Amino acid sequence: MDLSVGSHYQIELFSFSDVPARPSYPEAAGLRHLAFTVKNISSFVNYLETQGIEVEQIRIDPLTQKQFTFFTDPDGLPIELYSV
Repeated sequence: MDLSVGSHYQIELFSFSDVPARPSYPEAAGLRHLAFTVKNISSFVNYLETQGIEVEQIRIDPLTQKQFTFFTDPDGLPIELYSV
């Protein structure tokens, strides 16, 4: 389900039945991930890396052709950066 304001998606919610328990990667049993849109994904990645945060390689979403990447918060939960 997408909740939107105007023409921009603000919150995208998914529901999965029978999700397997995976204690080593908590997103499987609860929060999948948070995503933030950014104007310049390379600048954000560079900043995070200067702070010692490991960031995955920037990829292209095959559906929208926009750039995205992931890194993890201190608890190991994934955070996505998605280009505007």
